[in-house]
Amino acid sequence: MGKLFGTDGIRGMANQYPIIAELAMDLGRALVFTFANGKPDTNIIVGKDPRISGDMLESALCAGICSMGANAVTVGVLPTPAVAFLVNQANADAGAVISASHNPFHDNGLKIFNKNGFKLSDDVEDKIETLMNAGSTWKLSETIRQTGRVQTWPDADHQYLDFLKSSLPNHFSLNGIKIVLDCSNGATYQVAPALFSSLGANVETIFANPDGLNINKNCGSQQTQALREKVVQVQADIGLAFDGDGDRLVAVDEKGNEVRGDKIMLICATFLKENNQLKHNLLVSTVMSNLGLTHALRQRGILHQTTKVGDRYVFEMMKKTGAVVGGEDSGHIIFADDHTTGDGLLAALKLLEALQYYNRPLSELAGQMNIFPQVLLNIKVKKKPDISTLPKVMEKIESVEKCLVDQGRVLVRYSGTQNLCRVMVEGPVAKETDTYCRSIADVVRESIGSD
Repeated sequence: MGKLFGTDGIRGMANQYPIIAELAMDLGRALVFTFANGKPDTNIIVGKDPRISGDMLESALCAGICSMGANAVTVGVLPTPAVAFLVNQANADAGAVISASHNPFHDNGLKIFNKNGFKLSDDVEDKIETLMNAGSTWKLSETIRQTGRVQTWPDADHQYLDFLKSSLPNHFSLNGIKIVLDCSNGATYQVAPALFSSLGANVETIFANPDGLNINKNCGSQQTQALREKVVQVQADIGLAFDGDGDRLVAVDEKGNEVRGDKIMLICATFLKENNQLKHNLLVSTVMSNLGLTHALRQRGILHQTTKVGDRYVFEMMKKTGAVVGGEDSGHIIFADDHTTGDGLLAALKLLEALQYYNRPLSELAGQMNIFPQVLLNIKVKKKPDISTLPKVMEKIESVEKCLVDQGRVLVRYSGTQNLCRVMVEGPVAKETDTYCRSIADVVRESIGSD
């Protein structure tokens, strides 16, 4: 069967293995067995984004859950972090989100949270995979006669919005602030406009009409061109772009410049430090963060810890070190005093709180971090052998690292959700950095590339 879980759940093209109805049903059974086997009144929260294959997978997942005597509590289309919150709120046994995040509509995925609203550890994922790889999850439920039911949670969205607003200071207001929201035709299309409007902002919304096929299409946190143009056109103070399932935030300043996760984290960490809220004086990010973030944090006397790619690994390090802010340049940003996972809407609120505190435009605050030239190339691969076992690739990497000395870095890794090898090079000069990155990518393509 092969490895099912990647860096963020199970993901692939809908109606192709592993994103098939049969596997979703198997997963539903395995979740109940893993988190609540034999426990009466077991509840699993189930949410989704609006892509067209969500209904199919939701039905299968709920069937698997109910076959084990547990209840599937559906909350409809809501952001992934909303489900993490609702699991805690309802004292449920686990949560599942049907989403492929920033991927196009033809992909889908399954993300799991434990009863505390945390993403699963590698060990728990391995246990679930072992159950599913046995190929007979139906045997787990063959003696059950009192099956569960599918229930709905009609005001789940309101409870999530109340939770988000509870993270703000008393009497916080966005009166006089003009915001453009890009909802990516995804899971935030209703809750994001409702949230910022309720706080008094003048809100304009784009890409908030999902039809199941247009999620992430030329919009959202991955493609901000339309948002950048709209912010300048309507003279907004800020633009906020979310991805398909709402756990990422990328901002746009009042001049139309994109402000990614590294700069948002720097602004928020500095704000927390100045207000004596940055516990352990530490920010956690992944190895994909730009060297400019490390330098800017050092200038502010803030410590920096890095992890491998994946926001769940960031959160694991945050729990280990006691850090309260961390995330990824892609826009997954975690505020551990407020939530158990990355949340694009929460990150947006924290950024806006910092902007009000400094009373300065986003362009000025974001401009305090200098970005090292960075080139990232994705190479389609036919297999994923350990990079260290590819002698030609390793030789080229070592050659580039010698040229960069301590003025840059090389990172070569596989995507956890796609058949891609990602080659990233940072260096002091843009043209040379691009040349170095392409030279490594060429060798990767020759060694393991697919047409």
